[in-house]
Formats: sequence, structure tokens, C-alpha cells
Amino acid sequence: MSDDRRPLKILLVTGKGGVGKTTVSAATAVAAADGGAKTLVMSTDPAHSLEDAFEVDIGAQPTEIQPGLFAQQIDTQLQLKTFWSDIHDQLMAVFDWGGVGGIEAEEFLIFPGMDELFSLLEVKEQANSGRFDVIVVDCAPTAETLRLLSLPEVLSWYFERVLPTERRIMKAARPILQRVSKLPVPGDNVFAAAETVFAGVEEVKALLADPSITTARLVVNPEKMVVAEARRTYTYLGFFGYAVDAVVVNRLLPDEVTDPYFDRWRELQRDHMATITESFEDVDVISLRLFDEEMVGVDKLRTLGAELYGDRNPVSGFTGAVPFSITEAGGEILMSLAVPFATKDELDVTRRGSELLITVGQYRRSFVLPDSLQRRQIAGAKLEDGTLRITFVDAEDE
Repeated sequence: MSDDRRPLKILLVTGKGGVGKTTVSAATAVAAADGGAKTLVMSTDPAHSLEDAFEVDIGAQPTEIQPGLFAQQIDTQLQLKTFWSDIHDQLMAVFDWGGVGGIEAEEFLIFPGMDELFSLLEVKEQANSGRFDVIVVDCAPTAETLRLLSLPEVLSWYFERVLPTERRIMKAARPILQRVSKLPVPGDNVFAAAETVFAGVEEVKALLADPSITTARLVVNPEKMVVAEARRTYTYLGFFGYAVDAVVVNRLLPDEVTDPYFDRWRELQRDHMATITESFEDVDVISLRLFDEEMVGVDKLRTLGAELYGDRNPVSGFTGAVPFSITEAGGEILMSLAVPFATKDELDVTRRGSELLITVGQYRRSFVLPDSLQRRQIAGAKLEDGTLRITFVDAEDE
């Protein structure tokens, strides 16, 4: 990669199903490519729609749409063979030993969260390839996206604490099990495969948690349920350390629609727009009108992108706030974590040895405290203006 190559930027576009995030993703990618950035837009949604947006066939590998613009629809089965083959073969042998084989066993091997895991690893692969300046990720609907973005935290905890113990136990038990049973016992190659996946997850975690590289963009419609879900998503993205750089309000009725039939709808949209502007005052709120035709194909996506961004750079023209920080003042260390819209009854903070466990709603994060904090006590935790602030003091000060 040459020294004059521009820094990589990753944009995660997400929102409730049906709000138009695929169209916004595709239009953003077209605008970025037209601005001179070599751009890849990739879909992590199992129900891929990029082909429909561009009106071209898109494969499991980056497909060139026009010079400088590529699109990719991730193939989970292909990723399964790439990252999971040794583990797959081991589990198939166990199922076969237990009398379960064929298609039935294959179905058991597609675990919940596997689509998200392989999507993350593919994002990492393309980011490390050096081929692209910008990667726009058309994420699955909100719930799946949150599961995807929380996965590095969950897997890191498992791999760091559980996998080494399992490997030591299995190494000691393997000779005994092989003498007394025909149960297929995992070899070192299986654990090595798992560790390869873990290393990939750790890379993804570092890549996505860096706000100078990765930001998220929410797409909403001016509707009550959509706005409510966007607020929850904003909370959880901050909680897991992802910076949100903008909110796109899609499908606003244009001024030229004057039919009285839409008066009530326009009034509702105005009220919801006021709520959105107030709720997301810390980030850019940009609006996009409801078009009178389907905006598919590169030319129409280019028109949509021009209306959405104007002269502004569609990727680097927006800045995401850093959702996590540790500062020191007056002998105290303050750990701050953005959790916008969270309420006190949704929050729980627990110290367990070197770990700090923070729960927001149904999600939990495990923070491994640095040495400087492990020696300190928690003096208090307070939720103020959408930020959780945890104060650490020297033990003798308690």
C-alpha cells in the first residue's frame, strides 16, 4: 500500500427494517466513489437488497459497478468453509458418532450469531486488503446489527477466559478418552482454528471501536415506532463504543405535495422531526424527501446522494463523538461512557475482581480494568445527561 493512500474509513449504516437503509448505503457509496474514493459497499443482511438497489448482479466477492465503485453480498456458506472447516469437521464427526448425520447434522451446525460472526470477519478481510478507501456496510435491521456489533465483546470474553482452560483440559483428557471411548476428540487443529477466529474477532473489535476509522449512521423514517427504536439503537451503539456521526431522516413529504389528504400526515411528520432534532442534537441530522419513483440504479442513486449530501463529503464530512473516555483530575479517575436515552433502572454496575460489568437493558459489557484502576475502589456511579460516569479513588481514600 503506497504512503499517499488516504486513511481507511468504514461507515456502518443501520436502522429498522424498511426505512431505506440499503438505498441510503448505496447512494452514499456512489457519492463517495464519485468523489474519488475507491469504495466498497457490502451487505451483512442475509436478505440482501444491494442487487435490487443497483439493478446488477452482485457476487460474494467485490463486484465492480463502475470505476472505483464495488459491491459485495456476503455469502455465509462460503465464509463457513473459509473460517470454520476444521471446527465443522470435528462437530460433524461427533454428530456422526452420536447417530446424527447428513443434512440434519448440517442444520445443527449453523449456530445463532454465525451470520453476524462471518460478516464481521469479512469486513475485517476487506478492510485489511488495502484495496479500498471507503467501506460502506449496509447492515441488517437494528436487532441483528446490535447482535453483530456486540459479538466482539461476547466472543472476546469467551475466548480469553474459557477456551484456554478447555484446551488444557482436553489435552490432558485426550489420551484417556481415546482409550475408553470412540468419541471423536478435538485435536490441536480445532483449537487452532478457534484461535484464528478469535484473532480475527480481536482485529474487528479494534477496527470498529476506533472512531477515526469507523462510525455508524442511523436511518429513520418520521414515524413514532421507528424513532423510538432509533433512540434505543443510539443508546446501545454508544454503550458498545461505536460513534454515531449522523441521523438520516428518510421519506419526508416534499413541499410540493399540497393535497389536503396529506395534511395530517405532514403534521405528524413535523412533530416527529422535532423529536428527532431534539433527541439527536449531538449529531448531524440530515433529511431526505420522499421521491415519486423508485430510486434504483446508479444514476438515480447519484441523484439521491446529491440531494442528501450536497457539497458535503458523504463519509469524512461527518464526525462521530467518542463514546468512551478515562480522565484524571484531583486524584480521582473518571470513566465516562455514553449511554444516551438510558434510564437509571436500566443500568447496573458491578465490580468483579479486575472486571467491571456494566449492564444497559438486555446488553452487558465486560471491561477489563487497566492496572491503574484495578488498585482503586469505585467511589460512585452517576448517570448525567446521557453519560454514565464512574469515579475511582485510591483504596485508602475510601
